[in-house]
Parts: sequence; C-alpha cells; structure tokens
Amino acid sequence: MEKIRIQKLLADAGYCSRRKAEALISAGKIKVNGHSVKLGDKATLADMITVSGERIYLPRKKQYRYLMLNKPRGYVTTTSDELDRRCVMDLLGDVEERVYPVGRLDKDSEGLLLLTNDGEFANGIMHPSRHISKTYRVTVRPDVTEEQLITLSGSMEMDGKKTQPATVVVKTKEPGRVVLLITIHEGKNRQIRRMCEQVGLEVARLRRISIGPLKLGMLKPGTYRDLTAEELRAMRNAVGKTDAAALSKRK
Repeated sequence: MEKIRIQKLLADAGYCSRRKAEALISAGKIKVNGHSVKLGDKATLADMITVSGERIYLPRKKQYRYLMLNKPRGYVTTTSDELDRRCVMDLLGDVEERVYPVGRLDKDSEGLLLLTNDGEFANGIMHPSRHISKTYRVTVRPDVTEEQLITLSGSMEMDGKKTQPATVVVKTKEPGRVVLLITIHEGKNRQIRRMCEQVGLEVARLRRISIGPLKLGMLKPGTYRDLTAEELRAMRNAVGKTDAAALSKRK
C-alpha cells in the first residue's frame, strides 16, 4: 500500500489542514502505530494514526464537500477556540463531513469563506504561488485621498516584505464614509486592515465578496451552501488543476 506524508493523510481525511498537521507533528502529538513521528514521515491508510491519543480513522473512499459560507461578524475562523468564542463551525451543525476553513477571516470581518475536507483543493487555493485573487468591500472613514488610493494600489511594506500591487476602486463616496473595492492576490494576516491602517484610514466594515471566480452573491449571513459543479470546476481551473478525470470523480 502506498505511503503518503502524514500531514497529507490528515488533510485528505478532513481532520485539519496540512499546516495544522505539521504543527501537531512538530509538537510531538501525532503517533503512527504507537510511535512518535517527525516531519517528512509517511504512513499508509492501513496504519493506526493517533493525535493526542485519539485515533484518526482514514476513510478508504473519500466523500468530499466544498462549502461556501457567508461568515458573520463575531465568529472566529477556527475549528475550535480555547477562549470559548463562537467559531464558524458552529454554523455548520448539519454537515456530517469534517470540513475545515480554507484560509481565514478575522473575527470582525465577514463574507465569503470556503470550507472543505479536500486537502489538495485547500492547499492549492492557499499556496502563495497560486496568487488567487480575493476581493473585499471595505467601508472606511472619514474620507480617502488620491494619494491614499495610489499608496493602497502599490506595493506596501508588510512583515519585512513588499506586498503585491492591489486593485482599488472607489465604489461610493459620502461625507465621512467611503466604500472601496480592494482586490489582492495574496493572503497575509489581516492584510486589508493593515493596508488601510498604514495610510491612516479607519475600517468600519470589511466583507469579502469573492475568491477567484467564486462570488458571494445573495447568500445570507450565517448560511452556507455547496459549491456547484461549475463553481468547483472554475475554482480548480483558477488554481491550475488539470486532472479533469479526478475532478469529475470528486464532485
């Protein structure tokens, strides 16, 4: 039986993301057949994998789910929270599969969030080399100048590196309030808020309205739906997925 990296097995099983699995491995919380493992180790579907003593069952035939959620404010984008805050998973009470968020939105942000138990799909979207676009509807105060718009559109210093240029469009402008559409092609932590802070703008509301070809549309806050076959195909094309046979089998 083929041996696969442990973090991929856990991600494909919908237990957690690859990054989270790598952190669990580094923390010594994962064992295979009773033995501790290290990054790079592999296992098979027949092996017994435990996380903090809990056995993880790896399904031989995977049922994949691809969900779009309109995340409301006040929810954290985690599968659980040590501070007992409301998590996005609380909104998925009737989803039988163990899905997890693809990327994140901070607690005070809202809008389009993808969730899945397909680790390959999630990794493809989040990988920095993919440059998947994300568009946000951002309400800022009190006003925005041409100079601020130029700065927001260019490369900005963040975490010791330059960000990729962004697309910034003024949607509406009223006294003391401006609505911007900002499109970025990377996913630095709280990037939109930090961009606005750097130019002296207060973010009153931040809502993600699209990820690549996927649009939030009229989905109500706090509700979710499965991606359509067309949406899934378009998203996979956006991340450069070419295995058409695998796509048709997974939906």
